[in-house]
Amino acid sequence: MTDTITRPREETKRKTEGMPPYNVVLLDDDDHSFDYVVRMLKSIFGHPLRRGLKMAMQVHLTGRVVVATTNLEQAELKRDQIHAFGPDPLIPRSKGSMSATVEPASD
Repeated sequence: MTDTITRPREETKRKTEGMPPYNVVLLDDDDHSFDYVVRMLKSIFGHPLRRGLKMAMQVHLTGRVVVATTNLEQAELKRDQIHAFGPDPLIPRSKGSMSATVEPASD
C-alpha cells in the first residue's frame, strides 16, 4: 500500500499581469437593434442576456459602453470582431457592423 501525497495547487499568474489594461468601447448608432447588440455581445464576449440588455441600454442612452477590459492585443481583437460582425438583418438601412474603439482603462 502506497500513500499518495497531494501537492497544493499552485496559482498560475495571468499573462496580462504587469500589462496595462484597455477598454473595448462600443459606440452607439441608429442602425442596429437591441436584439443585434445583445446577440453580438453574447457571440463575441459571452455576455449573458441580462448583461447584454443592460449594456445595450447604456450604449443607447449614453452613446458608449465598456464591453470588456483586457490587455491591448485582446482588446484590439475584440474591437475587430465587433467591426466584422456584419449588418443588422432586422434593420434594412443597416449597411455594416457597429463601431467600437480601444482606449486605456483608467485606474
